[in-house]
Amino acid sequence: MKLMRWLKPKASDAKKLSIDPPEPRAGRHGIAIAACVKNEARYIEEWVRFHQAVGIRHFYIYDNGSTDETCSLLRSLLSEDALTIVPWAGRMRDAATSAVLNGQVITFAHAILNFGGDYRWMAFIDVDEFLLPKEAATVEQALEAVGDFPNVSLPWHMFATSGHETPPDGPLTWNYTMRGADPMTTKENVSNFKCIVDPCEVTEVSVHQFRTQAYGDLTANDAGKRFTRRARKSPEFYSNRFLQLNHYYTKSRQELMEKLARGWTYDSSATKYRDKVLSIVKSIEEDMVEDRSMIDFIERERIDLGR
Repeated sequence: MKLMRWLKPKASDAKKLSIDPPEPRAGRHGIAIAACVKNEARYIEEWVRFHQAVGIRHFYIYDNGSTDETCSLLRSLLSEDALTIVPWAGRMRDAATSAVLNGQVITFAHAILNFGGDYRWMAFIDVDEFLLPKEAATVEQALEAVGDFPNVSLPWHMFATSGHETPPDGPLTWNYTMRGADPMTTKENVSNFKCIVDPCEVTEVSVHQFRTQAYGDLTANDAGKRFTRRARKSPEFYSNRFLQLNHYYTKSRQELMEKLARGWTYDSSATKYRDKVLSIVKSIEEDMVEDRSMIDFIERERIDLGR
């Protein structure tokens, strides 16, 4: 495996890795997803079926000690050619600074270094996030608007409870249609990005941004417009014409309470996590719009979500 290096870890913040990009392998093609999971059995089938339908070639799943049916469901839905499950439990700290090392960053770097040479694209998302083509049938077709540029940033489109107190019957993507009106809001923690990159160009890895060897910290929106990573937060960067990232942040109110009770694997403070989540939900629900683009796509492409 090629070398991973932490970038100047601080006592409370170790969230970036520098890497040497993998060499492209002969015949590399398609798009893979790398994601971390823990006890996602309730919705994992829908997430897999949807992303299969939009052309994902392989799923690299880093399982953080699931005790439910998550892994068995994944194996029943995907062939060995389309699924790799990597056991990934435990929390690590930097020995010199005691900083908690971000587990997602490590998994993303691991996926790039060990598997990235086989793919034209790798997407780094969570299982409550869906890659929605707006005009095309597949994610790869949607990415044609970007051309050969290796680093794409997709802003969160944040969905909250849509008025559901308890989990409704039917597909997640069908039941939740109310999202925050402004994906580029300046409110803290509400606006962020997930990325799709050419793994053979990546030199720096974090959860929400990447750096590439050919273009440094430049990243593009789904229409191919390029900004620096910092400048992508400006309203001018926003586009969802070709590809939209839907983030189903809370699901029902009951599931929101369950989320808060569980806490987050990579957050050292349960109180800090709870306050952050509740603040985000409040911001989403202060100003919402109805967004039925996912339903329109599912109907147009006749996608079977299995529920």
